[in-house]
Amino acid sequence: MPREKSAGAIIFFIDPPSRKATEGQRNSQPHYLLLHYPGINKKGGHWEFAKGHIEEGEDYEKTVKREVAEETGLKDIKITPGFKEHIKYFFREKKERQKTPFWIFKLVTFFIAETKSKDIKLSPEHIGYAWLPYEEALKKITYKNSKELFKKANKYLTEHGI
Repeated sequence: MPREKSAGAIIFFIDPPSRKATEGQRNSQPHYLLLHYPGINKKGGHWEFAKGHIEEGEDYEKTVKREVAEETGLKDIKITPGFKEHIKYFFREKKERQKTPFWIFKLVTFFIAETKSKDIKLSPEHIGYAWLPYEEALKKITYKNSKELFKKANKYLTEHGI
């Protein structure tokens, strides 16, 4: 069975005037970036984080920065130290000259990354995007494993006063 490795980021933005929290509390909640991927599911695609294939010679951080720049135009992301989580899943792919699709096992390593810009230049591989506070983003994310990952990321940010 073919395997793929990818890397991605849960990207967040906090309004600059509210960065100085008192007594370790946030004055403003982060807004998270979700990308709308077109898809073959009946829901008209899915909502997910920026991610992509690890190219030969790349480490996770290089992959994340390249993929985020390609998919969103964001070039200023700063990866938050200490958070690294994985999700695994299978997907079906059909190559041009094949009659039937085949299954691929995918392992995606995710990080948390902050940006100071909300200006998105969406790549053609997506059909939309949204900056959302935690509760709204959690509702919009399509897949259960991504929701669980997102809960861990938000908890990490909260526990570390970010």
